[in-house]
Amino acid sequence: MTTRDRPFILGLTGSIGMGKSAVALMLRALGVPVFDADAAVHALQAPGSPLLPAIEAEFPGTTGPDGVHRQDLGARVFGDRAALARLEAIMHPAVARQREAFLIEHAGEPLVVFDIPLLYEKGHQDKSGGVGLDAVVVVSAPADLQRERVLARPGMTEAKFARILDLQVPDAEKRARADYVIDTGTTLAETERAVAALVGALGVKNCTTDSR
Repeated sequence: MTTRDRPFILGLTGSIGMGKSAVALMLRALGVPVFDADAAVHALQAPGSPLLPAIEAEFPGTTGPDGVHRQDLGARVFGDRAALARLEAIMHPAVARQREAFLIEHAGEPLVVFDIPLLYEKGHQDKSGGVGLDAVVVVSAPADLQRERVLARPGMTEAKFARILDLQVPDAEKRARADYVIDTGTTLAETERAVAALVGALGVKNCTTDSR
């Protein structure tokens, strides 16, 4: 990796049920710092968050002493693009501040990962208007395996799965647009080797790249 004034920033994404969270854990195990956008959102909707009054004002009855009632808020915005845009206008600037703080904290690292589930859906891959990514890796698996994984989740139905897919960029398009693809439709060990190979390919010398 050439000398840089900041880490190489790799965007990590993938459609529902593709194994993105598992790959994020593998990256962490290799010593790569990972910023989890979903975790940041959860923290910003927890009790005591300064965003709660704004969320309550926009979506009355969706917050309380325990923070955001995620099921109630989700019902308000799921499938309603205008409502979702109002929520994002509250959440996204705060997530961006956390992401910037994460980058400052890890400024000396050769590689960091931004785990962003809706990276393509929200245009974050755009270097002119996104989050400053140097490359994107998409986590993917065959459609039948994706369906099996998702429908095994508690509370998931065929109809809900179909609605989620309608809101996401198709997997084939994500793969075509990605700089790298990690296939999780294979064994865990093979996926781990692929993740280690990717870290190695990026020239990251300070991370363990298991030679198994």
